[in-house]
Amino acid sequence: MENNFPKSWDLLPLENCMEAIIDYRGKTPRKSSFGIPLITAKIVKSGRILEPTEFIPYEDYDERMQRGIPNAGDIVVTTEAPLGEVGQLDNRKLSVGQRLITLRGKRNLVDNNYLKFLMMSEFVQNQLRARATRTTVIGIKQTELRKIDLVIPPLPEQRAIAGILGALDDKIEVNRRMNATLEYMARAVFREMMKYEKVEEKTIGDIVTIVGGSTPSTRNPEFWENGNINWATPKDLAPLQSPILLDTNSRITEMGLQKISSGLLPVGTVLLSSRAPIGYLAITQIPVAINQGFIAIKCTGEAPNYFILNWLKENMEEVIGRANGTTFLEINKANFRPMKINVPPPEKIKAFIDSIEPFYQKIIANLNESRTLASLRDSLLPKLMRGEVRVRDVEIK
Repeated sequence: MENNFPKSWDLLPLENCMEAIIDYRGKTPRKSSFGIPLITAKIVKSGRILEPTEFIPYEDYDERMQRGIPNAGDIVVTTEAPLGEVGQLDNRKLSVGQRLITLRGKRNLVDNNYLKFLMMSEFVQNQLRARATRTTVIGIKQTELRKIDLVIPPLPEQRAIAGILGALDDKIEVNRRMNATLEYMARAVFREMMKYEKVEEKTIGDIVTIVGGSTPSTRNPEFWENGNINWATPKDLAPLQSPILLDTNSRITEMGLQKISSGLLPVGTVLLSSRAPIGYLAITQIPVAINQGFIAIKCTGEAPNYFILNWLKENMEEVIGRANGTTFLEINKANFRPMKINVPPPEKIKAFIDSIEPFYQKIIANLNESRTLASLRDSLLPKLMRGEVRVRDVEIK
């Protein structure tokens, strides 16, 4: 970014703008099955902190946090694997893991809500990448992080910028919570149906078509360059807010598609990540080809995709239990196909689909709206940070 922002704005080194820079790298915490939630780099995603799944013992907290206690509103930044993901802490008592640095802006200089969006901006992200070291993984040292420049408007404008961008994030979060509720409702309907219905037992391989994918050679540009066919890996499912796949991060060509035996999977296919990790789930809303990290399930009228999706959720423990491997656990198609499945009569299946399909249609509508909101936020972010668009010119409806 050139220094062409408004004259009333400053450009200052990060270290001059912070009240606290807390770095816990080099201190491996002792884990427990419950206790103080541990914020790790893998749950910091796109400005949000996902629900913690790891904990430290209560009795370890004081010793663990000797370098500084994180406060509500503090910003965490991942320093490697991946570099530059940003999140904001809530008011819970939390512990911060390795590969994260906690930032707290000086009270009369930097608004923490503005700081979150600033750290997510390309202006800062480009500096992080430029100052990163490249060994086994790309990472940044605290000494280098301290040197990056921050654009500092007057506090009232910082708060206004954060208010505009935060309003978009708030709408996205409302949609996420609504979708979580709708998924819960669908799962409750499924459980109720399976609870009282005496059903015939079959195997999953008897009632659906199960296929896997592959990766065309990355050394052959004819398989990848200017491709327009969606190609998915489990990484596409990892950040999903709901089990609906609307897009992928990669494209292949027609020649690349010919190298994948499962071909182009139709809309409505159920995807199950089969390794590293097992258990990501999605129903495709686009035709897509897949890599070898999936089991893909083409569903039938006897067992529609919404039924199979909820059945997998209810039986994921058994799915994982059928996995094997040395380097990492993987469930292959041969181990998956014999899983027993109870399929209710057609009239029960139809009643189930009729009941829950409106839930999933609303989920899809919410996801599409959230994508539009995220696109608007991402397009506004650099313009607001440059002063190219001023807050008075922006209206969020």
